[in-house]
Amino acid sequence: MSNLVAVNGSGFKSGPVGLFQTINTSANLSRKFACTCISLEGRDLIHEGKIGWQHVFHESYGCSKMQPVKKLGLQARALAGIPLEKAEQGLSKYHFRTENGGQVKVAVGKRSLKYSVHIEVCPSQLNGNPEKLVLNWGIYRSDSSSFIPFEFQTSAPEKAVSQISLRRNSFGTYIVEIEFESYLAPFYLSFMLNYINGSDSESFEIKSHRQTDFCIPIGFAAGYPAPPGVSFSSDGRMNFSLFSRNAESVVLCLFDDIASQKPALEIELDPYVNRTGDIWHASFDSVGPFVSYGYKCKGAVFSEKSNRVILDPYAKLLTKKLPGLPDLGQLHAIPAFDWSGDTRPGLSLEKLVLYRLNIMQFTGDKSSKLPAEFSGNFSGAAEKLQHFRNLGINSILLEPVFPCDDRKDPYYPFHYFSPMQVYGPAGDSISAINSMKEMVKTMHANGIEVHLEVVFTHTTEKGILQKIDPLSYFYADKDGELSIRYALNCNYPNMQQIIVDSLRYWVTEFHIDGFCFLNASDLLRGSYGESLSRPPLVETIAFDPVLSKTKIIADFWDPYDVKSKETCFPHWKRWAEINSKFCVDVRNFLRGEGLISSLATRLCGSGDIFSAGRSPSYSFNYVARNFGLSLVDLVSFSCSDLASEFSWNCGEEGPTDQKVVLEMRLKQIRNFLFILFVSLGVPVLNMGDECGQSTGGSPSYSKRKPFNWSALKTAFGVQITQLISFLISLRERRGDLLQKREFLEEENIGWYHCDLSPPRWDDPLAKFLAMELKADNRGSESSFVKGDLYAAFNAGGHSENIILPPPPEGMTWVRLLDTALAFPGFFSSDGIPVPEKMPGLIAYEMKSHSSVLFEAKILNARVVSGFRGFGGGFQWSEFVGYGVLSSWVSCVLGVVGFSGGFLWFGDLNDDGWEGIDLNKEPPAQCNITEEGTITREGIDLNDDCSVGSHSVGSERGLDSSGSGGGKPISKNAGSQIHFALMFGSASAMIKKAVNEHNHKVSPELSKHIAMYRKENITKHLEHRIENDHGFGAPVG
Repeated sequence: MSNLVAVNGSGFKSGPVGLFQTINTSANLSRKFACTCISLEGRDLIHEGKIGWQHVFHESYGCSKMQPVKKLGLQARALAGIPLEKAEQGLSKYHFRTENGGQVKVAVGKRSLKYSVHIEVCPSQLNGNPEKLVLNWGIYRSDSSSFIPFEFQTSAPEKAVSQISLRRNSFGTYIVEIEFESYLAPFYLSFMLNYINGSDSESFEIKSHRQTDFCIPIGFAAGYPAPPGVSFSSDGRMNFSLFSRNAESVVLCLFDDIASQKPALEIELDPYVNRTGDIWHASFDSVGPFVSYGYKCKGAVFSEKSNRVILDPYAKLLTKKLPGLPDLGQLHAIPAFDWSGDTRPGLSLEKLVLYRLNIMQFTGDKSSKLPAEFSGNFSGAAEKLQHFRNLGINSILLEPVFPCDDRKDPYYPFHYFSPMQVYGPAGDSISAINSMKEMVKTMHANGIEVHLEVVFTHTTEKGILQKIDPLSYFYADKDGELSIRYALNCNYPNMQQIIVDSLRYWVTEFHIDGFCFLNASDLLRGSYGESLSRPPLVETIAFDPVLSKTKIIADFWDPYDVKSKETCFPHWKRWAEINSKFCVDVRNFLRGEGLISSLATRLCGSGDIFSAGRSPSYSFNYVARNFGLSLVDLVSFSCSDLASEFSWNCGEEGPTDQKVVLEMRLKQIRNFLFILFVSLGVPVLNMGDECGQSTGGSPSYSKRKPFNWSALKTAFGVQITQLISFLISLRERRGDLLQKREFLEEENIGWYHCDLSPPRWDDPLAKFLAMELKADNRGSESSFVKGDLYAAFNAGGHSENIILPPPPEGMTWVRLLDTALAFPGFFSSDGIPVPEKMPGLIAYEMKSHSSVLFEAKILNARVVSGFRGFGGGFQWSEFVGYGVLSSWVSCVLGVVGFSGGFLWFGDLNDDGWEGIDLNKEPPAQCNITEEGTITREGIDLNDDCSVGSHSVGSERGLDSSGSGGGKPISKNAGSQIHFALMFGSASAMIKKAVNEHNHKVSPELSKHIAMYRKENITKHLEHRIENDHGFGAPVG
């Protein structure tokens, strides 16, 4: 039974605990303590010799001294006033029961610069009315047994007790009032009553019904249990709140100097006044001279008997990290941030392309060429926005940004409500918070989502939660000791609340778009380590009104054991997963040891994992991650120590100068990326894989190096960056097949062996698999009909002659990618036509350890004849609407007549096609040499036209000189001239020249031409030929 009854909605209890005043105060904080005492009759007791010196108690640097003063700092007097119930409003009121059945009522108020304490005693009727009632009282800051003395004396502090008689009023109660100067606060007033009755002056003590002294906080209030952490009200008041079920006492520590190692003031919270349930709380009128705060928790459950100050788990602003100083919370609110104009991209899962990065390592290297204030922080990541745009990335996944142990990686956090200070330009919390918000806003403005990796399953051994309440936050072994890995009890209600509050905070305060939960298997454990089928935390996150609108991803990778722990994860159709099976099966297939059935499962969305209520878009696929081998190391190292990595060194361990080995490694890297992007699901790229980042074969996270921006300019960096950009563009263009939210229907997918027979599903030695994705054009207009895709994967050590299935009617197969070809010709956005070996038969030689991709495209056949011009008329035949010319195209290309003149191809420079006189220039000839090289007026166009090269900044695929430097192609391939790029430019010139009746192509017009897309140009040309000028008519 409590000895204190709530008066204004708050329940308080009394006990011999209180407020400490430490001897370690700074020079900036000097506290004065002045006191005197006036008798109940108003006489000055000092002049009567009953009270010694009036004095000032001055504390500075651990020294105490008392000086005589004339100012009254403390007054005590008995009142004949009204009962407490009729006293002024707005007081903090406390109601105690005495051990003999009486009542004690206390009210604390503030008048000007003084605190006034009203005490009213209602004696028990059993004892009658006492002849005299005396109040023995004192104030303390260290503990309840060490009072601050009121006079210049050498007596022990515990004897520094004052007495004052209470006066009985007309209502039969006894009243006294004590006043204190406001600058003395905060402190505790502790008192007991002496009951004197009869002529023999017999007396006895009256205490609370718990037989403790009555204890009242002065200068601070009981506060409120919510919200957790420190909160600020509009009137300037501060409220502190901390959960600790098993702490016997909690001390609030206040610091007045950020460089101080010890607090200037310690307030021990009264468990009967400052505790509601398992939450300790207190409030102050203002922050005063204090700048930071922390806590000390004491009790039998704490193994260490230390005075370590612990950071508030809910602190939003942390003090700047300095050597030898504790982590503390700052005593001011987070600065406001201007989020106006910010809109979350809100991308659907199937549209995501995720890029995982570490903030410090991403721009920390000097090769980033960023100013020092941007290097290695959030601002630096925002400065490198163009890199994401060049790749085609639309979402980034940040490795944990929570404060962590400096001796370990970021996967061992100790705090969950603030970003690392080193990620801010100024190295403090405010700059880190503001720069992170600026980064998020910048990313959102460019259509890029920002996701966070989070770790809530374990913490560092020097964390804060084990110092606050280890039994409530952690799993313990059978002997009650904490696990060596400091595993957090995530489904315990109070730990669950911290996690959910943290996630909501990052969504609302930082506009984060999603979270990836590492070691997600441990989120399924109950309070005693048992496996839960419906873990409360996982279900709460899935249905939380704030979090359910974000992307939530489970990652089963355990940073502690450095392995993935597969499990059947309850998802409620909300949780996505990092698909480690995808990584393992793709690695095994490409090194020649996996089953083709496993590869097929991963290609079409991992139905073995996601078919039960989810879709392929819930599968986040990867082939390399930040733990384990990087993409380059995956094809370069495979010693016995790396057996768990499922890697293959392609014939030689580590660095090599063997051309055959290097070519094989390059093919394998292309194969990995190709499979990643043509598989259903969300592709996840790892920072540095686009530029060949290596750890020297070490899977350790600590061996990773900062991103090398110079490597992007190497031959490897250029081609892999372009390949990734091409594959992402392909996914967007063919989202109907590669970005499906639902699984493919059986009739929309076909599986083949190299000869179109069924795959060798049951053959463990099978190394070849082909897949045809069939477009669903039902309800599509003819102009929007899309073709099928055919992808083949050969993990064997020999070539395969593959037979392509018949393309849809009116279409032909074009090759988009062959990982065995040389750069820059191994991929093409427009496609290279594949010739028929014989009518109805399309074959292709596929090299060992390679992958190919074909797309079916529509042929629009036209005949243009009767042109007036040089050398008489000529004919275009088999003009392909998508820019592909068949093998029967006339090699005398380049003359197009209109309005009595001719339009010739000119030379290509950096600005496009040079301005030339369209009436005088002779026609350019395009011929096929005996070696299969395509030439135009002696210029080798082989690489640019016949193999569909691709250059950065050139949609046509030609370099700035108009010529290529590659090897001659075969005569057969040379006959399949890829003039789409060249012809698209010519079409653009026709369009612009006809519209403007201009016979001169200026450099400005050349720049304009390069902006047209070939599909639209071709349709415009056909329309003008048919309708405007009557140049030709459709064939057939």
